[in-house]
Amino acid sequence: MTDDTDSRRDRTTVHPTPGPRNSLQHWPEARSLWRIVHNYLFVLVARLAPFLRVKNWALRRLGITVGEGVSWALEATPDVFWPELITIEDHAIVGYDATLLCHEYLQDEYRTGEVVVGERAMIGAGAIVLPGVEIGANARVAANSLVAEDVPPGATVAGVPATEA
Repeated sequence: MTDDTDSRRDRTTVHPTPGPRNSLQHWPEARSLWRIVHNYLFVLVARLAPFLRVKNWALRRLGITVGEGVSWALEATPDVFWPELITIEDHAIVGYDATLLCHEYLQDEYRTGEVVVGERAMIGAGAIVLPGVEIGANARVAANSLVAEDVPPGATVAGVPATEA
């Protein structure tokens, strides 16, 4: 974890996009079509495979750093554009239909940032983690929470946006 003065926005990279189109219209300039197709196929395997070993294999093919004993639940979704920015440390759990995002497309720019899920951390079903967020060791994110800021080690957060419970 980082100190209190370092926020998730400090850990994201801003990529301005020119012209009147919104930044999502510029995605082919940021990532190749073939990279996205490749990523999407392995994301599907990670989301739908019933076996944790197969899921973790698919996550690693995406470039995700996957620790020992990671549990990736059904329908959980890693970032399809920049999955290589995700680190999931040993024995962490990513719950059913959770989403780990390493990018956010805005009107005039897009941002990318690493997501780190600490050792033995748990992310509840349907939670969304935004780019640049670090979830500390043994932290817990409640189901359907929006994690827009770091979660300290051992803390429990819940809500939209997620705050300490």
